[in-house]
Amino acid sequence: MNQVKIGKFIAECRKQKHLTQMQLAEKLGITDKAISKWERGIAMPDSSIMLELCDILCISVNELLSGEKIIMENSNQKNEQLLLYMAKELEQKNKTVWKSMWVIMIISMTALFAGILIAAFLIPEGVWQLVTILGVCIVFLIPCFYALKLEVSVGAYKCKNCGHKIVPTYSEALWAMHRGTTRYLKCPKCNKRTWCKKVLKK
Repeated sequence: MNQVKIGKFIAECRKQKHLTQMQLAEKLGITDKAISKWERGIAMPDSSIMLELCDILCISVNELLSGEKIIMENSNQKNEQLLLYMAKELEQKNKTVWKSMWVIMIISMTALFAGILIAAFLIPEGVWQLVTILGVCIVFLIPCFYALKLEVSVGAYKCKNCGHKIVPTYSEALWAMHRGTTRYLKCPKCNKRTWCKKVLKK
């Protein structure tokens, strides 16, 4: 999607309806600064107000996301292009989140081992050494919980038994036994617990 093209299209449609940025903003219950950002291609309309915006401007969502009026004979082709683009964009975002999760885990593991080694060799044996090791372990757990949140937020877990893709809640993923990113989950389709491998596409 070309945000600059979409922004210009929003501005054209708004002017055709003889609306100022302020008037359009009032109808949508947002600020005129948000409208200005859309029209300059800096930001995109939020999905929660996209339908309302299209109704006011008398355009379809497909036309909004294409940044142009769509002739009926080209509609199906445009729909396919938009769906393909959105699928690719989602996949790219998933990969970015996935990489972020692994970076967090690698940094956390490195910090954990470094902290334990420092505590073991530089702090004399006794209460302070134990407190330091426990503190390092607790600090290590914080990014681990965040990394799990990232893991759950992308893709799904594929049931080994029936192939159904499962999207568990955070607590289900947290308490499930796991080997790396493969988790022991109950499949809602076949109703069996299996080792479900993480896949990025839902």
